[in-house]
Amino acid sequence: MQPSAMDLLKRMFDVELRFLQSDKPDLEMLATAFHPDVVVHEPKSLLYAGDWDGLGGVGALFRQMRDVWSDLRVEQLDATREGDTVYMACTIHLTARATGTDITQPFAEVLRFKDALLIEGTPFYYDTAELVAAIGRPRN
Repeated sequence: MQPSAMDLLKRMFDVELRFLQSDKPDLEMLATAFHPDVVVHEPKSLLYAGDWDGLGGVGALFRQMRDVWSDLRVEQLDATREGDTVYMACTIHLTARATGTDITQPFAEVLRFKDALLIEGTPFYYDTAELVAAIGRPRN
């Protein structure tokens, strides 16, 4: 029996949060929820823009996110699964490390899984301009 959309998301978010909170993040930890060929496509308007490839790339993305946000929480998570694709929506709460600004906004993501591991993720932030303003500095 295949894991449900929520089972896949719970494992992915648990691993991501443990990685973000770890003093010595380990890529092997990511391998329990992320495929070795994973790619995450972040919006061009964010400080951590671009395609983040492989476990090393995703680890680097998470470290950059940890440098930008002092708090990141997900609430009201809802998801559905169609084959290997999970469509999720939630409310995210972020606190900018540099300014202390709190943000709450809708968030959605299209996630593709292979062998129950994330192989591709495309996030959709409600207002990237608000995120950039909260960070307090322009994107390079």
